[in-house]
Amino acid sequence: MALTKRQFDILAALAGAGECGKKITQRELCTASGSSLGTVNRALRELEAAGDVAGGRITQHGFETLEPYRAKRAIFIAAGFGTRLVPVTLNTPKPLVRVNGRRIIDTAIDACLAAGIDDIYIVRGYLAEQFDQLLYKYPTVKFIDNPSYNEANNISSAMAARHLMSGSYVFEADLLVTDPSIITKYHYQSDVLGIYSERTDDWCMTADRDGCLDEEMIGGRNCYRMIGIYYISPSDGKLLADDIAAAYAEPGGRERFWETVPNQVFRGKYRILIRECTDDDVTEIDTFRELKAVDPAYDV
Repeated sequence: MALTKRQFDILAALAGAGECGKKITQRELCTASGSSLGTVNRALRELEAAGDVAGGRITQHGFETLEPYRAKRAIFIAAGFGTRLVPVTLNTPKPLVRVNGRRIIDTAIDACLAAGIDDIYIVRGYLAEQFDQLLYKYPTVKFIDNPSYNEANNISSAMAARHLMSGSYVFEADLLVTDPSIITKYHYQSDVLGIYSERTDDWCMTADRDGCLDEEMIGGRNCYRMIGIYYISPSDGKLLADDIAAAYAEPGGRERFWETVPNQVFRGKYRILIRECTDDDVTEIDTFRELKAVDPAYDV
């Protein structure tokens, strides 16, 4: 059956508990769904009537109901040079730079695997052959080569992977994921991670009354600093494949960032939920100064 948002939140919470062999409390269900106890009980009765829940636990039928909402794969946009991380990136692609002994991209790949997402693609370009080293640890990872990485912005990487985006996570590959639980198995709609900020000079976004992305811009107040981790729903992914190609073909389209396609070029066509996270969950390693702050070994 098609789930309401409230039913989805409750069933996804029950699924997470069920996979851990635990039984979740009603109070925890209220927190997970943002609903009152009466509303939760009503939704539970609806899910029980549908055969998705029995005795306060998710059933096999419930897992089958959640299947259309499961993240099917992850795509890493990893083709760029990483200019602001020089000198480290002169000989190493930015995602393969080690932070406290661990490659940046490993933190996100491991989080995906922990969420049951094992169909993983990496779009590579600069020093592409170095990504082969990942196969020793992750033998099922697949590579997509972007021959235009040095002539266009990251929309060229999205062009190369656009037909895989339906039901997929799309990652910027320079993000240090410190809390793997921010990568979740089930999603009701397309979403993007954001960190609330009273003021920022970085790429940011505002939310509408439903918590969905309203406007994307550089710098703002009382907004969400954009973290480059998107989930693209199956229906949005089908639209996005054509819209990325259309935006890329426009004059100046090759200079775009891929995420401006749903957020600016075709603004209003997509409903992308902002999922709030914190600096304790994920860290963007964008400059050499930021790298030294996270890993003192580079401060020499």
